Amino acid sequence: MAKHRVWQFIARTFATTALALSLSAQASLPDEASPDWSLSKSTDDIRVYTIEQPDSSFRAFKAIALLDVPIENLMAVMIDPTSCEAWVHGCTESYGFGNGTFHDRYAYSVNDMPWPVADRDYVLHIVTEGSERTGEVVMNLNAVPDHREEFEDYVRVDRSDTLYRFVPEGEQTRMVWIQHTDPNGALPGWLVNSLLVDIPIKSLQSLEKVAKQAKYREHQLEFDDQGRLTAVSGPKSGDD
Repeated sequence: MAKHRVWQFIARTFATTALALSLSAQASLPDEASPDWSLSKSTDDIRVYTIEQPDSSFRAFKAIALLDVPIENLMAVMIDPTSCEAWVHGCTESYGFGNGTFHDRYAYSVNDMPWPVADRDYVLHIVTEGSERTGEVVMNLNAVPDHREEFEDYVRVDRSDTLYRFVPEGEQTRMVWIQHTDPNGALPGWLVNSLLVDIPIKSLQSLEKVAKQAKYREHQLEFDDQGRLTAVSGPKSGDD
């Protein structure tokens, strides 16, 4: 019994720490339910809102989409460190690095910028949490620019905060994407703000198509005894 109580304590401590990480990652983003969000564009099943940030000349955006694909497919895309190139508009390079885990890992990516602006690169800390009870999965992606050396061809983004929220609705998934990025360097706010609407729309349209590809099908979400998401597993081979 004593050993069982110890493991319960460890599990609760881990869950509390994970929640604290999630909340701290979201702290720099605007409130998802704020009345100050302004609808900028609505197309098909995607709506994009923007909001001014008090300490930045660059707005944040919130995209809400109903994607015609199950959450398991989407999470299979999300755990693929190279998938950014396939669905995020402007992403030209991406890969994971370091000895991360499913819940806590790092990724590097490069984003193309309109000429003559220099391309930007990102070093991201990614925290993933999920609940079997609600079915919801939340990912927080935060810039940690000092975790990799800088490259002279790119301008390193030193401030970027993103939240992905996935909510299953049968064979479809509702996704909320909130992001605020300060792209660093001498960039006019109007240029970046002009991209805020088209980038999430084009990206989410691509994500829906990519998640339907054969390599992202037939995946499963795995949970521990506390109902906490622990992994996304691929289809088993016929030899199993």
